[in-house]
Amino acid sequence: MRISAKTVYKTTNWHDYNLALKQRGSLSVWFDPDMVWEAAPTGKRGRQPIYTDAAIQACLTLKVLFGMALRQTTGFVASLLKLAGFDGSVPIFSTLGRRQKTLNVAVPYRGSKGPLHLLTPSRRCKQRLPGSGQHRHQG
Repeated sequence: MRISAKTVYKTTNWHDYNLALKQRGSLSVWFDPDMVWEAAPTGKRGRQPIYTDAAIQACLTLKVLFGMALRQTTGFVASLLKLAGFDGSVPIFSTLGRRQKTLNVAVPYRGSKGPLHLLTPSRRCKQRLPGSGQHRHQG
């Protein structure tokens, strides 16, 4: 049994390599300023919903993307809205938990040919950046 020597790689363009590593941690979240968070009256009897399905879906999408609990999600969304300059309330965790059971979400599958937009929030897919995976290897 012959064990081959482990290949040693040496990065020679550190500037581009460091920029590419730094860019991997970049995150962009967009909220549509025209999106309505407060639900209109349904005209049905009983308690009216406070938040639209789009607002609930936006919160639940972020919950799934970052693997958070419902209480953490409400705090995260509140801080994102504050950073974005929106003044509005965020659904409490019990509202998210109750509405996620009945909310029908259809997110069509798309290849990674560009940014992925999910209704309100979006996460930019990794794009080809200078130096990203293009550093020289010497053995």
